[in-house]
Amino acid sequence: MLNRTLALAVGLTLSFCTLLAQAAETLKVSAIPDEAPTELLRKFKPLGTYLEQQLGMKVEFVPVSDYPAVVEALATDRIDMAWLGGFTFVQARLKTGNAIPLVQREQDAQFTSKFITADPAVKSLADLKGKTFAFGSVSSTSGSLMPRYFMLKDGIKPETYFSRVGYSGAHDATVAWVQAGKVDAGVLNASVWEKLVAAGKVDTTKVRVFATTPAYYDYNWTVRGTLDPALAAKIKAAFLALDPANPKDKEILDLQAASRFIETNPENYKGIEEAARAADLLK
Repeated sequence: MLNRTLALAVGLTLSFCTLLAQAAETLKVSAIPDEAPTELLRKFKPLGTYLEQQLGMKVEFVPVSDYPAVVEALATDRIDMAWLGGFTFVQARLKTGNAIPLVQREQDAQFTSKFITADPAVKSLADLKGKTFAFGSVSSTSGSLMPRYFMLKDGIKPETYFSRVGYSGAHDATVAWVQAGKVDAGVLNASVWEKLVAAGKVDTTKVRVFATTPAYYDYNWTVRGTLDPALAAKIKAAFLALDPANPKDKEILDLQAASRFIETNPENYKGIEEAARAADLLK
């Protein structure tokens, strides 16, 4: 009886260790939900396959419901890596104390937001006084924080300048709101705007860009600070190795709307932290 009990205990221990080993061999990756879930998964799939090949381990995409959920998942080690906007990175860095930005797209060093409208009378923000306006998610760098920051610098406080301010939750949703006439104007990520136009998902006979923000740093791939440094280095090397001259690599880069990936560091996002504090979004 004792031998059977010992055998059962050993078996359970080995099974538990096997589960732990399998968990350790899976890189869990997520992303801020700034587009529809199906689109995020479509964009990630070839990248996930590439990372599996480069790292020699399983890579799993973990969808989240909203922006704060990504920060929380990084802080509690439920995910290993995430695609973050600049503001979400600042939040993650402050919450965890050690989140590490690895790489950004080349254009993320000079990112912009686009103000759009379907109203022919709107030529500038001055024409929107008393009208309705949409941001994306309240936690979005390009869909909320930085456009708001630049408006405040111009003396425009959205809540008093516009008759109503709404939050669509995602960049593509902002375009849909403007196109459907739900709001008079909105603002979104320049990269998503260009992608939607190229894919024919915007009626450009109705919706147009009427202003562009100054440039700022934005998106990056960030890992949790407790991740094995050797693995973090391999992940960074895999991103940096993506070559636009290689057709397979170019497919991955195109889906990420990237010409190529370059190294980044926490200092690049100090301006976003300052903007967030100026907008009273960080305590």
